[in-house]
Amino acid sequence: MRVVRRAVGPLALAVLVGAAVVAASSAPARAAAGAATPFTSFEAEAGVVAGGAATRALTAAPTTQYSSPELEASGHAFVRLAATGQKVQWTNTTGRPISAIVVRASIPDSPGGGGITASLNLYVDGAYRQALSLTSKQSWVYEGNNHYNDSSDQNPADGNPRVFFDEARTFVTGTPIAPGATFALQRDAANSAAFYDIDVVDVENPAPIAQPANSISIVSCGAAADNPDVDSTGPIQNCINQAQAQNQTLWIPAGTFYLKGTSGLHATGITIAGAGSWYSTVYRAVPLPNPQPLGAVFDLTSCTVKDFHIDSNATSRATVDGAGGAMDTTGTNWVADDIWTQHTLSGFWASGTGGQVRNSRLTTIWADGINLNNVSLNSSVGNNLSATNNFVRGTGDDGMAINSVNYNTDSNGNRTYYTAMSNISFTRNTIVAPWGGKGIGIYGGSGHDVEYNAVSDTARYIGLGAGRFGVNGSDLLGATVANNVVSRSGGNGYSQGQPALHVGNGGDGQNVGVVDRVSVSNNTVVGSLYDGVGFSQSTNTVLQNNTVTNPGRNGIVVAPPFYPAPSGSAGITGNSVTGLKSGASAYVNNSGGFTATLSGNSWQGGSGPVEAPFGGAPAAVPGTVQAENYDTGGQGLAYNVTSVNGNANGYRADGVDLESTSDTGGGYNLGWTSGGQWFRYTVNVATAGQYTLTARVAAPSAVTGALHLANASGANLTGAVNIPATGGWQTWGTATATLTLPAGQQVLTLAQDNGGWNLNSLQFTQGGGTPTPVNLAAGRPTSESSHNQAYGSGNVTDGNQATYWESANNAFPQWVQVDLGAAKSATKVVLQLPATWGARNQTLTLSASSDGSSFTTVVATNSYTFGPSATLTFPATTQRYWRVTVTANTGWPAAQISEFQIWNL
Repeated sequence: MRVVRRAVGPLALAVLVGAAVVAASSAPARAAAGAATPFTSFEAEAGVVAGGAATRALTAAPTTQYSSPELEASGHAFVRLAATGQKVQWTNTTGRPISAIVVRASIPDSPGGGGITASLNLYVDGAYRQALSLTSKQSWVYEGNNHYNDSSDQNPADGNPRVFFDEARTFVTGTPIAPGATFALQRDAANSAAFYDIDVVDVENPAPIAQPANSISIVSCGAAADNPDVDSTGPIQNCINQAQAQNQTLWIPAGTFYLKGTSGLHATGITIAGAGSWYSTVYRAVPLPNPQPLGAVFDLTSCTVKDFHIDSNATSRATVDGAGGAMDTTGTNWVADDIWTQHTLSGFWASGTGGQVRNSRLTTIWADGINLNNVSLNSSVGNNLSATNNFVRGTGDDGMAINSVNYNTDSNGNRTYYTAMSNISFTRNTIVAPWGGKGIGIYGGSGHDVEYNAVSDTARYIGLGAGRFGVNGSDLLGATVANNVVSRSGGNGYSQGQPALHVGNGGDGQNVGVVDRVSVSNNTVVGSLYDGVGFSQSTNTVLQNNTVTNPGRNGIVVAPPFYPAPSGSAGITGNSVTGLKSGASAYVNNSGGFTATLSGNSWQGGSGPVEAPFGGAPAAVPGTVQAENYDTGGQGLAYNVTSVNGNANGYRADGVDLESTSDTGGGYNLGWTSGGQWFRYTVNVATAGQYTLTARVAAPSAVTGALHLANASGANLTGAVNIPATGGWQTWGTATATLTLPAGQQVLTLAQDNGGWNLNSLQFTQGGGTPTPVNLAAGRPTSESSHNQAYGSGNVTDGNQATYWESANNAFPQWVQVDLGAAKSATKVVLQLPATWGARNQTLTLSASSDGSSFTTVVATNSYTFGPSATLTFPATTQRYWRVTVTANTGWPAAQISEFQIWNL
C-alpha cells in the first residue's frame, strides 16, 4: 500500500529563540562579542511564567513586509500578561543587589491613537513592592493606507502597526532586591491596560557621581531640577558660556532639567559631566505639534560629555511630533562616555577626527543610534573615529552606522563634496532589536574595523551590512569585519527576504557604486530569518572561516533575491554551514558573472557533507540519467524528502525513495513522490542547444503539473510536465518536455511539484520536440530606478497581477529590471497592470544586457496601450538582464507595471 505523506510544518524558529536567550550570571566573563554593561538583562521568555500568562515567539520567517510584536522583541519572543494574576518572575542571579530596573514592554494604543499610560506591579519575593508606570504615548505608529516605512502615522484606523515596545526605567523603592531573591512583574486588578507584553528587563545597582573639582553647576545659573514648568534652556546655555570662558567643567547635578522650546544647547571645547546616567537627565519637552525645524539637544565641537541621560517627548520620527537629535558632534578628539539616550531622533550624529563614543546606552531611538559620518555640523571629514562598548536597543533606523557621504545636493541643485571617511572602528558593541534599520551598516570609505560586535533580532533588514549608501554615498574601498556574532537577523522589509550578513552595493536599495576589498572572517551567523550571508555587486571580498548555523533559507548566496551581482569576485574559504532546512543549500551562486573561488568549505569536504555526482563522474548529456543516481551529499544538499520510505539500501545506503523496478533494463526507480521534494543530478552537456526530455514514468492516474527541471539558479527549464495514466505503479510509459541547456558541467534539479508517480530515468536527446512556453521571469530577482511607498520592483515577478511596481512621481525616465540568472533566449515580453485599473498609455523601451551594466535596445521606444496588458514581440534574443524604461504615462505621473513576463516562445 502506497504511503501518503503529510506536509512539513512551518519553520521552527522558536527553538532557536529558546536556545539563545540572554542568561544572567553571577560572575559574567566578557562575551565572545558585544558590550560589557553595568546591567544584566533578563529575557521574559527565560523567566518563570505563571497564572496563565503566555509566551509568544516568532515561529516562522515573516511572509509579509509588515511588523509584529514578535519580530520587534529581543529574542523574537515575549510574555503577554492579559488577565489578573498573570506574571513573569526571575531570580536575582547577578550576585549584586538590584536598585534600578528597566522594563521593555508594550501596552495597547488608545483607540484613536496617541497612547495610554497604565501601571504594572513589581513583586519581590512574592510581596508587592511598587507600581511601575508604563506608557504607549511614544510607540505605536501605523503603516497601512500607503504609510509603509514612514514611522510617523499615529492613526490606528490605517492598520499595520509597528513600534510596539517602549522602555520605562525606575528605581526600586525600599530595600534593593537581594542576590538570590525573586522579582516578578504581575498584572493585578489595578493595572488597567488590556495587555502587557513584557520583552526584557535590565537590572543594576547604580551609584551617583560627586561633582568634580573646577566645575560650575547649572543650578548656579538658574536651571531648575525636577520642575517641568521651568524652561532651563537659557540658564544651561549661560552656564556653558561661563564654563567655556573660565575653562571649567559644566556640571549637571542629579535631577531632571527641562528644555521646553525648540532651541538646543551649543558648546565648544569643554567637558560636560553629570552625576550618572541614572541620576542626571536633560529632557527636551517640545510644544506639540511643532512647526519649527529642530536641531539636536546638544551641538558640540571638540567636547567631552559623560555620565548623564538625554530624553525627549517625541512621539514619532517627524519634526511635527518633536523629533530632533540628541547630540550632533564634530571637531577633534571629542569623547562621549556613559551617555544614555532615549526617544530622540538620533543618538549620536558625529563627524570630525579622533572622536570616541564609548560605554553609552541608546534605547528606543526613532532613527539611528550611533551614526559616525563626515557631514555633522557642516564638517567635511570623518576620520579615526570609534565606537566601543556601547549598548543599542530598539532603533528606528540603523543601530550603528559608518556613513561616508560623497556629496549632498541643495534645493538649487548645487553639490557639496566631502572627504571619504577612513579608519573608523566599531568594537565590542551590542545592538539588539532595531525595528527600522540594520544592526550595523558600513557605508563607504576605507580602512574600517568592525570587530567583536553582537547584533541580534533585526525586525526587517540586514543584521550587518558592508556596502555603500545610495547614489551620493562614497564607495567602500576596504573594511575588516571579524569576530562578530549576528543572531536571528535579516528580515522581510519591502518583501525582499534580506540576508543576515551582506556584502555589496544595494543594501540600501540602490544598486550602485564600488564595494571592494572587504574582509569578512571568523564571524558567527546563527538563526538568520532568510539567507545567512549574501553577496551583491562587490569585488575582492574575502569570506573566510565564518560559521553559519541554522539559516532560515540558504547558507551563503551570491546574488540572493533583490541583491543582484552581475559581476564581482570573492574568495570563499574555510566556512562552515550547518543546520540547513529541507530544500536549502549551503552555497548558491545565482550570478553568471560573479567569480567565486571556493576552497575548504564544509560543503566541499572541509568539515561537512559534500554534494558530488553519483559514482564520481557527471552523467553525459545527450544520454540517459538513471533516476536512482541522484547526487551524493545527503538531505538538503543532494535531495530533499519529507520522509524516507525506500527499501533499496542494497544499492544506496540512504535508501531514499528507491525500489526495484520492472521497467525494461531493471534496476531501481524513484518512488513515493510528493509535492515539494527534489533530487539533484550533476550532468555534463556536450553541446549547448535544445534538448528533448523523455521521462520513463509510471502512474495509476494522470498527474497534472507533476514535475519540472530547474538549473542551479532555480530557473524552470521545462515548464510543468504532465504525467499520463499508465495503469499502475510498475506499468511504464513516457512523458516528454523540451528544454535548452548550456554546454558544460552543471547541476539539474528534478522538482516534484505534485506526487502520485514513479520515475525510472530521464533521457536527453538533442533537438526535436515541441518547445513549452515558459515565463522566464517568474520569481526572478528584480531591481529598479526608484519606487513609491511600498510598491517595490519585487511585485513585477511575484505572479500576482494585483500587486505592482510604481516609480517615484514626476521623475521620468524610470526603469524596472529582471535578472534571469543566466542568459536565456526570449521572443516576447508581456507587461501587465492590475485588471481593475482603467486603460492608459505608457511610453517605454525594452532593452537587455549580459552584464547588468551595458544595455542594448531590443524594442525601440513606443507608446503602448495597457488595457490592462501590453505585448512586445521581437526576434529571439539571448540575454540575462531585461529592462523596461518608461518615459511617460497617461494614467499617472510615474511608471507602473504589475507583471513583467519574459517568454521563451
